[in-house]
Amino acid sequence: MAAESNAPSEESTAKSLGLAPAPQAAKVFAEAVAIMARLRGPGGCPWDREQSFDSIRKHTLEEAYEVLEAIERRDWAHLEEELGDLLLQVLFYAEMGSELPAGEGRFDIAGVIATLNRKLIRRHPHVFGEAASAAAGNLAVVDAQVEGSAARVLANWEQIKIAEKSTKAEPVEAASLLDGVQRAQPALAEAAKLGSKAAKVGFDWPGWRDLLAKVEEETAELVAEAEAAELDVARKAEVEAELGDLLFTVVNLGRHLGVDAEMALRGTNLRFRDRFRRMEVVAGERGLAAQAPQELEALWNEAKAHLAGGKG
Repeated sequence: MAAESNAPSEESTAKSLGLAPAPQAAKVFAEAVAIMARLRGPGGCPWDREQSFDSIRKHTLEEAYEVLEAIERRDWAHLEEELGDLLLQVLFYAEMGSELPAGEGRFDIAGVIATLNRKLIRRHPHVFGEAASAAAGNLAVVDAQVEGSAARVLANWEQIKIAEKSTKAEPVEAASLLDGVQRAQPALAEAAKLGSKAAKVGFDWPGWRDLLAKVEEETAELVAEAEAAELDVARKAEVEAELGDLLFTVVNLGRHLGVDAEMALRGTNLRFRDRFRRMEVVAGERGLAAQAPQELEALWNEAKAHLAGGKG
């Protein structure tokens, strides 16, 4: 069916929103979409044609972490490549989505991007205007005059998200405040978001010092279960539960301190790698396995001091 004659063109819509044209970006993106279709099409790549949503999802997580690592290393040239690899995952999913049978949620890359565009316009009335935001589906009443305040932007964003959810079919099960926290994310990030959501209704620790006491409490409970498990291996599930409680508490301690637990742990992991590598270098041909415990401790302390700028 032909488009209605009075429908605005993509060019006029972009112009009305104050968007600058990006012909080169559009050209190379269209080429990437065509390449992906060719790889999945008849006579394409056997490996690409065999893949499914389930088989490539693990690669998506790997690519996301490689993007994160490139940013941490400030390796901007490598980041360009890693972002391309992450974009490949989107193209892959979209191409497979276009192959779904009608009536089974079929979608394509054009729909993915169009949905994203509407969401960005809908959630930024302070940039594109309230009329454009409403035209993109915003039903929330917000103050678009944010006066350069990021806090006001986030407040509006949350209100618009709530309005979006109200237009969708309600689940059979009673809705929970925590339903908005996705399970599909690293456990540390999920724990922080669960704590943050619960805090909005006052279910939270008063301050970070109170969480230190909670850490001690959870540690004591973990010790008790670990000691019991030494006598009864069937209690490993209880040990796991108590360790989980301790980790959850530590993550929320980080939230109260304004520290992202995932980033904190990644930083520690990197420091551990560097220090351990230094230990291996200092140990030389003798190696670490031949060292006594006190020697390993001395090597560790030397590595810490060396990498901190002190004398080895």
